[in-house]
Amino acid sequence: MTARPSWDEYFMSITQLVAGRSTCLRRQVGAILVKDRRILATGYNGAPAGLPHCTETGCIRERLAVPSGERHELCRGIHAEQNAIIQSANYGTGIDGSTIYTTHHPCSVCSKMLINAGVVRVVTDDTYPDELASDMLARAEIEVVTLEDVAPAPVGPGVS
Repeated sequence: MTARPSWDEYFMSITQLVAGRSTCLRRQVGAILVKDRRILATGYNGAPAGLPHCTETGCIRERLAVPSGERHELCRGIHAEQNAIIQSANYGTGIDGSTIYTTHHPCSVCSKMLINAGVVRVVTDDTYPDELASDMLARAEIEVVTLEDVAPAPVGPGVS
């Protein structure tokens, strides 16, 4: 029998599944907001609703050779964390005091949004080259946990 995953491993495995919906050509990112061990909202990165995906139009950032972690405004996509926050707002779900699980460390733009939304903990599976983001989260006293190589949670008979 496979060991039962911790709560962080469990929610991160779901986050990795959410990332599979991404239409970004550079990096597939998923995010879920969780409070009291309940999923409040999910998000993945890609073009705004109803607009052509980057898989159809190509990547502006690639064409302009914009390095990761810089010039976030030069992108057609919306970040996974932003989509999760927007989904919460659209459905009237309060996220103050929640944890966000995200496959990549939030950028500085997303970090500012998470701080103002009242998120108290960030669990991430990977780093991101944005020192300002890390600095702001630390100054806001938001706990940041980085998990390494979390395997998807086991499913099927005999797993409880």
